[in-house]
Amino acid sequence: MAHLEQLDQYFKEQRDTHLEELNEFLRIPSISALSEHKADMQKAAEWLVQSFDAAGLENVSIDETDGHPVVYGDWLHAEGKPTILVYGHYDVQPVDPLELWDSPPFEPEVRDNKLFARGASDDKGQVFMHIKAVEALMKQSGKLPVNVKFLIEGEEEVGSPNLEKYIRENKDKLAADIIVISDTGMQGPGQPAVCYGLRGLTGVQIDVKGAKGDLHSGLYGGGVQNPLHAIVELLASFRDKEGTIAVEGFYDNVRELTEEERAAYEALGFDEEALKEEIDVPALFGEKGFSYLEQTWARPTLEINGLFGGFSGEGIKTVLPSEAGAKITCRLVPDQDPDEIVEKLKAHIEKHKPAGVTVTVTEFDKGKPFITPFDHPAIQAAGRSYEKVYHVPTAYTRGGGSIPIVAAFDEILELPVVLMGFGLSTENFHAPNEHFHLENFDQGLRVIGDYYYEIESFSKEELKK
Repeated sequence: MAHLEQLDQYFKEQRDTHLEELNEFLRIPSISALSEHKADMQKAAEWLVQSFDAAGLENVSIDETDGHPVVYGDWLHAEGKPTILVYGHYDVQPVDPLELWDSPPFEPEVRDNKLFARGASDDKGQVFMHIKAVEALMKQSGKLPVNVKFLIEGEEEVGSPNLEKYIRENKDKLAADIIVISDTGMQGPGQPAVCYGLRGLTGVQIDVKGAKGDLHSGLYGGGVQNPLHAIVELLASFRDKEGTIAVEGFYDNVRELTEEERAAYEALGFDEEALKEEIDVPALFGEKGFSYLEQTWARPTLEINGLFGGFSGEGIKTVLPSEAGAKITCRLVPDQDPDEIVEKLKAHIEKHKPAGVTVTVTEFDKGKPFITPFDHPAIQAAGRSYEKVYHVPTAYTRGGGSIPIVAAFDEILELPVVLMGFGLSTENFHAPNEHFHLENFDQGLRVIGDYYYEIESFSKEELKK
């Protein structure tokens, strides 16, 4: 534990300096979705280069892609020891609506021990912590207990369209024993969690076309199919009244929860009654036979995200609209393939297509699900590091959301992925007044530093998937 005490002293002494450096990073409006911020994206990448250099990383470079660049750096002098690949992103979400921010989004401000700024939690603050953990270890002993590589991209907030190609073209450069990502959250305040799985994602838009134009409901109603009725009938066919998905073959490859996983989720003591109050609903709804956590972490979904067509203004307009449509997404779990699910959706739509209309299907982007067994040594080591700092048991969770590039790392590099998040679900990432709880910034620095020592004790063979 001596190294943890040394880390604690170092981070206490450097806290003000570190926060000002993080503020410099947060002041750069690196919004990847908006072309007018292209120069800011480059500026953020260059800031990372300087930070990598100052931390003691080597072979630092800005690597161009077909979009915004990635920033790479490494330290590879721990002979015979494992290599950790740290992934994160330096791009941030747009800030609209600006008028809802209590302080300017790119002028960091601390209130109630929370750092407010766009990117504070997602993901600049968490990337910064990894850099400073390396810097602390280098300052203390001039070396690291393990080898490290950093890969920080600039397009995560727009779906990482160019990163998979970069990974495939640089497999040797990115070779490692585990991948560590801090772009997720904790179970709650003071409750650390290691996320060992994420759901995948796929979806389609369904467009229903009836007559060549809107029709008078008095003249044509009852004799011509109404596209709105058709889309409602079609959508109703996707699930039964209990929420079970009725698409043929949808559940064929779903990996079932283990008894150990179900017991671990139950032990978390999740309060479903409190959730109902928080989101103000009279009852929860989901697939029978599964708890809320099981439903949202480990079971697939099919959800209608948007429904459009016809007249929705004030008053009434007696027409049969010529068009209607819906957007559908599915969250997928391990062993489900997004391409196969889309084909099953298309087959279902064709089978249940109402008469009198033409139906077209447009596919959305896809992301595969990911899982690393929660008893994997690298996952359990992360739990121990959390527990040393937070002094409470670590929760082992899955995430209901999707980070498509995580599955790409898993598939291409064939390495275990460890999701060590320090954010909280209440921190408004992607929304106005994004912030980062500084107690998790402080404790997270120590957790990361300790984790490198935890991994040092493993052989490369022990860390293989």
